[in-house]
Order: sequence, then structure tokens, then C-alpha cells
Amino acid sequence: MSRQALIIVDVQHGFDDPSWGARNNPDCEANIAKLLDRWELVGQPVVVIRHDSIEPQSPLRPDRPGNALKDFLRGRGDVLISKSVHSAFHGDPDLDGWLRAHDVDAVVITGITTNHCCETTARVACDLGYRVCFVGDATATFDRTGPSGQLISADQLVETTLTNLNDEFAEVSDTYQLLQRVDAPA
Repeated sequence: MSRQALIIVDVQHGFDDPSWGARNNPDCEANIAKLLDRWELVGQPVVVIRHDSIEPQSPLRPDRPGNALKDFLRGRGDVLISKSVHSAFHGDPDLDGWLRAHDVDAVVITGITTNHCCETTARVACDLGYRVCFVGDATATFDRTGPSGQLISADQLVETTLTNLNDEFAEVSDTYQLLQRVDAPA
């Protein structure tokens, strides 16, 4: 039987800080919660990732309240990986080692932010040989200003990320499509 881990990246209170700017997808956390409930129901592994920033002003620093996971994640998941870089595969404990020890060959990526830590984690997972599903509507990001000074909306950034990943690094899905394929136990 194929084991597919749900990976929830950086769903932390610090991303509610207004300093990040305008955010898209207000349904992100609700969609992740639906997937989490299903994964727990069917007994598939759940990996929770927490970004422990080393940046002096970051709301995600371990000594700041923003480092805490969102309330619906508290006490859930089979393992908590702490990282200070973009990829969940460069944290502690070692995600690749944990997945292989638990016979996982496929991962489902969700979380915040779409075009940073989620995308990076998906790319590294693919490079390590995992089948990757990237759930676009179970991620969120923020408007960004490009090097030319042009404002790029969060929705545009998500569309670009999904385009870059699709059929190259990951299967792109949405919550509804994925839930239709994850069966409850008989």
C-alpha cells in the first residue's frame, strides 16, 4: 500500500502580522483542516513544519508569539519538523529520513507561503524521488513587489507557482479533488 504524507508547512500565527502585506486565499486554513481531518481518519501520516526564523525582526522567531502554530494544528500531526530555511527537508528532525522510515513514497504539500517554503519543499521532494501533490487552494501567500518595482498580486504569484510546478515537479490539485481520491477506511 502506498503511504502518502500530508505536509503542512509554516501555518503559524506570525503570518497574521500585517507587515507581510495583502494575503490571498482566506480559505487556506479551512482547506488544510479538511485535509488534516481526512488524513487522520484514514490513518495516513501527517507532518507539521514550523519555521523558526533566525531573522532579528521576524514574527516567526522562536521567542515571539507568532512562532506558534495556528490553533487547529495544536497537538496534531505525527511529527513536528523545525526549520530556519525554505525547504522542510532541511530541518530537524530530518524529514527525508522520517518519511523513508515510515515507508512514505508520496507527499501532499500545503501551507504558507505558496511561492516560498511550500514551493521549495515540493521541488526538493520531487528531486528526492517522492511523488508530489501540491494543493493550491490549501496554500496562501502575499502580494510582493518585483525587482522592477511592479506589485505582483498574491493570486498571480500562486498561478505562477502552480504553473511552474504542474507536471514537472508535482501534480497540482485542489482540496475538493484530492478529498475525492482519499478514501475512508472500509
